[in-house]
Amino acid sequence: MKGLAVALALVFSGANARSPASPSAYDQQTERELMVDAINAIPDITWKAATGPKDRLKPLHSSRHLYGVKESSRDELLQAAATPGSGVIMAPKISDVEAAALPTSFQSIEAWPQCAQTIGDIRDQSNCGCCWAFGAASAASDRACIATNGTLSMPFSDQDVCFNAEKSGCNGGTLLTPWQYIKSTGVVTGSQNVEDLAVDEGLPPSDPFWEQGFCAPFTLPHCHHHGPQGLDPYPAEGDAGCPSVTRSPAGPNACDSSSVGDHSNFATDKYTFDGQTYIYPSDASTIMNAIMSDGPVEAAFSVYSDFENYVSGIYQKTPLSTYEGGHAIRIVGWGSEGGVDYWTVANSWNPYWGESGYFRILRGVNECGIEDQVTASSPGSMWYKM
Repeated sequence: MKGLAVALALVFSGANARSPASPSAYDQQTERELMVDAINAIPDITWKAATGPKDRLKPLHSSRHLYGVKESSRDELLQAAATPGSGVIMAPKISDVEAAALPTSFQSIEAWPQCAQTIGDIRDQSNCGCCWAFGAASAASDRACIATNGTLSMPFSDQDVCFNAEKSGCNGGTLLTPWQYIKSTGVVTGSQNVEDLAVDEGLPPSDPFWEQGFCAPFTLPHCHHHGPQGLDPYPAEGDAGCPSVTRSPAGPNACDSSSVGDHSNFATDKYTFDGQTYIYPSDASTIMNAIMSDGPVEAAFSVYSDFENYVSGIYQKTPLSTYEGGHAIRIVGWGSEGGVDYWTVANSWNPYWGESGYFRILRGVNECGIEDQVTASSPGSMWYKM
């Protein structure tokens, strides 16, 4: 513990001592590597931290702009649920008997193999705070596929949701906004960015729907999102090829030139659902039941600075961390390892990040608020082309 205390002191003294205007490469490198060493030295830590050549010189807190969930998000959901006729419902908690019958582990991609392509789609929000749109668009894609038994196996467009549901989507949104947009306006189809450096380097494309001609693909580039590089071919956040997005692109009103067939008409390539928007109580069993019944859900959690260095394991906040912002993701399953219960979470930082694009986080204790604003279409909703 003494070593941890020393490393922790060095991390924060280094952060406070360096000049933010012109820190030396040595200070930046030492600061991040000290934090990684301190995290890994914590007794009984359930996750592993690491850094890599693309981000070892990046200052701590350099990814805050990716965390685009506005502080008002949960209050907005709760207020809508309390307003009659809003189309937003607070889901009831399941009974103790129902909770006891839930399996100890469950993974959506295994439960619905006919929808493995959509569920396994790990997207890339680029250097933009559109996580709130990505979580919704991907969860909606999963639920549409599951509800139609694979008939609607297609990616719904992050480009459409992020830049049409919000005026400046890269600067943040709430979890209510995308679900209301999909319900009322409909969402067109759209893949990840069609230009993929992975393919240029002889690697598989990050997008399982690559070059399938959907309407509105995401136009911002794939990026390396901090952590060990591995085979990651993408430029790091803020570097050439992955600029920080300070002004969001205009929302699409026509399909891309790469679109084909039924997905080439923006006005008719729209999909929606006939139910309501559900917000789930902060109850792990009720959330588990929702996933097992209808598929993955969108959620948000408070990101702390240690999460920048996550590479594997079951994440839990450490004493080294400070609050960074709110980040939206997609919960796709759950399990238990070594007596520790966890959620399986699909991130939107491409499949090279973390555990092949996923991370795990403590389940049942509302770690970092991840069980506070779980949102999705209502149970049994029918999905269809408008």
